[in-house]
Amino acid sequence: MASAGKAEKKRKVLVLVENLPSPFDRRVWQESTTLHAHGYEVSIICPTGKGYEKHYEEIDGIHIYRYDLPLEAEGAKGYLVEYSAALFHTFRLAWKVLFRHGFDAIHACNPPDLLFLIGGFFKLFAGKRFLFDHHDINPELYEAKFGKRDFFYKLMVLFERWSFKTADVSIATNESYKRIAIERGGMDPDKVYVVRSGPKLDRLRQLPPKPELKKGAQYLVGYVGVMGAQEGIDLLLQSARHLIVDMGRKDVHFGLVGGGTSLEQMKQMAADLGIAEHVTFTGRVPDQDLLEMLNTSDVCVNPDVANDMNDKSTMNKIMEYMALGKPIVQFDLVEGKFSAQQASLYANKNDPVDMARKIAELLDDPEARRRMGEFGRNRVINELEWVYEEPKLLAAYDRLFGEPNAARPAPMQPT
Repeated sequence: MASAGKAEKKRKVLVLVENLPSPFDRRVWQESTTLHAHGYEVSIICPTGKGYEKHYEEIDGIHIYRYDLPLEAEGAKGYLVEYSAALFHTFRLAWKVLFRHGFDAIHACNPPDLLFLIGGFFKLFAGKRFLFDHHDINPELYEAKFGKRDFFYKLMVLFERWSFKTADVSIATNESYKRIAIERGGMDPDKVYVVRSGPKLDRLRQLPPKPELKKGAQYLVGYVGVMGAQEGIDLLLQSARHLIVDMGRKDVHFGLVGGGTSLEQMKQMAADLGIAEHVTFTGRVPDQDLLEMLNTSDVCVNPDVANDMNDKSTMNKIMEYMALGKPIVQFDLVEGKFSAQQASLYANKNDPVDMARKIAELLDDPEARRRMGEFGRNRVINELEWVYEEPKLLAAYDRLFGEPNAARPAPMQPT
């Protein structure tokens, strides 16, 4: 296999990521450690974050350079400031990496879709290769955040297209994203590789439940993810209120793991709905705390709002729930349904009352919970674990470096 010979050539890769620090970003870290294990020298440039304040450190042989962002953006002006600062620091640190370690290729993970400016610069003036790792569909993300298709939406579409035009190879997280790369991005289908964000079971360990996390309730409903607008936490809280107040289910507690710009707002909303004592917001916590909450949960939920963005996106939380053998309730979304299949019940789109009913249905049916959890875990073990995605990532890199026996991407399958 072409990748096996990388130890001799020692190909060098620079990974750019803006929205999360490494190694906290699971997908980026799995990609980076996979490349390192197959003989690539990997450097990462990313922002600092809680628990990841060092501006440089080496972890598992990977060089990580971090920069401080002036703020965590919410509005359009905030994003302009954040992304401008991120581009400046990323470009500055790319030169440091070039002179200190060197790199043959840039692997840029969006958002934002502006990293092609840096990839394109080094491709044009230094002969480096450029791989675009399409994590989020930014035009749809903009519409989900701001509810309009205005000039800035069209600008997002333009930036996305330029990212694909600049890329020698692109990676999509699912078939929906691959279709966008080809149809909207104008990418050659042979240069688009689907690499799903499969979980690693050595990290997502099944642990004994901790009953104290239920706060005296019989059942725990778990959530892990960002506390932001398009994640539908407001819908989840409305669902919790219907379950607890309208349906009289005082035997349920909700454990919500994750940070984000809307965290304090969501805490206030829980208080306003009169359910604060039935909801625990942990904020961003270490892996051990996250695992304890999910392992203790009887049902896990994904309240992502039904919109173009979420309909086409594969959510890591779904895979994590399945890896831990948890039954799921989520809204009826294309990629969410493709991932979970029989491991989930599907509520009517953006309907918190129906979500509450589906949660209650599962809480009252332990056999269904067991069956669905077992189905989900087996699907991860046999089909979706990261080990099945590693060859696809390496094939994309073989293509990037022009290896003669590079595996071609599989044809698109219907989602």
